[in-house]
Amino acid sequence: MSSSDRNAKGHQRSRPSVRSRTSAAPSQRTRAADPARLVAFEVLRAVSGEDAYANLVLPKSIRKHRLDKRDAGFATELAYGALRGQGIYDAILARCVDRPLEKLDPAVLDALRIGAHQLLAMRVPAHAALDQTVGLARAVIGAGPSALINAVLRKVAARDLAEWTALLTEDEPDAVKRSAIEYSHPEWIVRALRQSLVAHGRSVEEITDLLQADNDAPVVNLVALPGLGSLDEAREAGAVDGELVQDSALFAAGDVGRLESVRAGTTRVQDAGSQLVARALAELDLDGVEPDEDGVEKWLDMCAGPGGKAALLAALAHQKGAVILANEPAPHRAQLVRQALDAVPGETWNVRTGDGRTVAEDYPETFDRILVDAPCTGLGALRRRPESRWRRQPGDVGDLGSLQRELLTTAVDAVKPGGVVAYVTCSPHPAETKAVVADVLRKRNDLELLDAGAALDAVSLTGSLEAGHESTAQLWPHIHQTDAMFLALIRRKI
Repeated sequence: MSSSDRNAKGHQRSRPSVRSRTSAAPSQRTRAADPARLVAFEVLRAVSGEDAYANLVLPKSIRKHRLDKRDAGFATELAYGALRGQGIYDAILARCVDRPLEKLDPAVLDALRIGAHQLLAMRVPAHAALDQTVGLARAVIGAGPSALINAVLRKVAARDLAEWTALLTEDEPDAVKRSAIEYSHPEWIVRALRQSLVAHGRSVEEITDLLQADNDAPVVNLVALPGLGSLDEAREAGAVDGELVQDSALFAAGDVGRLESVRAGTTRVQDAGSQLVARALAELDLDGVEPDEDGVEKWLDMCAGPGGKAALLAALAHQKGAVILANEPAPHRAQLVRQALDAVPGETWNVRTGDGRTVAEDYPETFDRILVDAPCTGLGALRRRPESRWRRQPGDVGDLGSLQRELLTTAVDAVKPGGVVAYVTCSPHPAETKAVVADVLRKRNDLELLDAGAALDAVSLTGSLEAGHESTAQLWPHIHQTDAMFLALIRRKI
């Protein structure tokens, strides 16, 4: 916002009337759907109407509508921004609509969210945001709803985001509730993240930075599979080398699916936090483990779907002369794992389709290294999966807890004496992280925690992530610019 937009006291000047900017006769107004806005609308409709994942729908829609790099970037910012900001936008819209939002047609509500994000959080002139959103509604919803959208968005445009936030929070004494509105998170998640910071040895005062990091658009992280992939093509397309972990890059130049190395599977999209925890397990020194007769280390990825960490682990195993079994219970996800592993020589890996909790029955005390990337709430990846904050419920934490404990218990039964299990979640919630590890360790006397923070430091380019706390490690979006990955390394005593 330029200084000319503010008065002497620093307050934003009143916006020119949206009506004066959109005085065209109805026959002259936009009636076609702008392709970039149409893509964003399709993403929101798929997310809210079909429980789809935005990161899967968006690339397909961009390709379908043949958006160029600029329009694809606009569509991405609009779709993801509208999803992240859904909480505060809905609170604003509720002040501007003469009926409960749940009474609106879902397509109309999604169009209003798209309009609100353009008006309040993007560098789109108010008249263009209004005109194009109404034109989108006319094209894909109908003339009747477009009149409602027009009227509501005029009310939204009367204030900027700071003014709306102040209005919504001025009478709210509870700091958590104010943060939930201002940073567009459900209240229970704000409380859970505050608790998580303290549990992992950080200050609760960091909550504002953490919530803001969840709302920042993440840069795409790439990894070149060690010994198999190269980042040269990505660099030529504008990627810069990652500063956290080797063979990584940050890509902000458009659709990574257009890179041949990505299509071939030798370069993959993977958060740097995921890369770090996989490398920490692979590079850990296993002292005193008796080798098998064939002298080959055996690794297991117990919850491998859709295959990102499995592919990196398999490439590292190939370099070290080890072999890896990737387990996935869902057949369609097991097929995704096979596709992810296809870039790695076939003698290195195999895929098992089955319940991870039965692995120890077939492979007791078999594996040198086991990764348990346990199903979790995903509270550590809210910036990459913006819709998940609105889907998850507090009860999900407890529902997943028993599964997490069963998987970890199975893993320590399947690992060799002297071998190591890496328990990983993309959630910092203490009920999914430290509590699970503590419960499993409490029931056995043949397990010990290794220093996970030191293991991460050993594979980090920085050498000191300061992520360790009481032998476990926790990465953070606002500190490390990664997903909030948790890592515990559990050694089975010899």
